Amino acid sequence: MSRQENPKRKTTPKQIAALVCVVLLVGMYIGAFIVACLDLGDSGRLFAGCLVATIGMPILLWLLIWSIELMKKSSPDSDDSENASHSP
Repeated sequence: MSRQENPKRKTTPKQIAALVCVVLLVGMYIGAFIVACLDLGDSGRLFAGCLVATIGMPILLWLLIWSIELMKKSSPDSDDSENASHSP
């Protein structure tokens, strides 16, 4: 069976956040490459920053998405308990 793709597929906030992370990383790599080619100085530190960001940015993005999901899951529960205590 072939799987047909829906042309009106909705883009999720997770996909948008991941795309922003990829664009930031690629932009940083391009900037580091330009600095290294033009010998504008401190290209070694910029390269080290790129390596740290390559590991750090996806981890921070995962933590952000994870914490937002936790807040979404806990917010209806807290609203229900508040409404229950205010009912006559």
